[in-house]
Amino acid sequence: MVGKSTKDLGKALGHSKTDKRIDILRRLQDAGSISEAARRAGVSYKAAWQAIDILSNLAGTPLVEKVVGGAGGGGAQLTKAGMELLKASTDLEVVKSQLTKKSGGKSGADHADSGMLGLRTTMRNQFPCLVSGIRKKGSFVRVELSSKGGTVFYSKITSASAELFELHVGQAVLVLCKATAVSIKQASSEKHKNVVHGVVVRKARGNASGEINLLVEPGITIVGFAEHLSDFHISDEAIAELDETAVVLALAN
Repeated sequence: MVGKSTKDLGKALGHSKTDKRIDILRRLQDAGSISEAARRAGVSYKAAWQAIDILSNLAGTPLVEKVVGGAGGGGAQLTKAGMELLKASTDLEVVKSQLTKKSGGKSGADHADSGMLGLRTTMRNQFPCLVSGIRKKGSFVRVELSSKGGTVFYSKITSASAELFELHVGQAVLVLCKATAVSIKQASSEKHKNVVHGVVVRKARGNASGEINLLVEPGITIVGFAEHLSDFHISDEAIAELDETAVVLALAN
């Protein structure tokens, strides 16, 4: 667990009006429960948590917090940042609507979502980072990427891709990685691997293989798969091992 949270809500707006993730946040604000928000949005509880994790990762700060106790036994509510995000989303839609009317229905606002969060993918892990190092090895380049909280990731790409992207230290990128390319293992002192340390905050049911979510820094959660769920418990320290060749970089237009 490193660093303190630094929010960047602009990266969590995207196609706010049509984005199911924003819709889930709105419904959570009304329902006070993730399961109820999921039901109203027509998605599974697991999908609702996935939406919340991705938005929190991109915003760089938690957007939802659990509420303990109460008549219903507890629930969830938006954090201050979560409420700010919804307000910003509403304000953005108003501006886009005004611009569309002024331009006769075709607006440059249609392209305003082409930044980092405007890129909507099926990849579960998405993190805004800065390029903090570039090392060429033959026809490949190993790119070091640092989050605002100090977590370091590595991506292995071709030299041609690095050249076409004009990669340079200090450049802002979005790091993407499929959950199936992330192995969750018990904490160890292994080095020279693409690993990040975190704490188990959620896990699938059962004892066989399944998904685990690790909180690696405030606002950044990684989801991956563990071979034996029974080896992990909530609040346990663990590591996420990422396949460097599966770590994809995206650039804002």
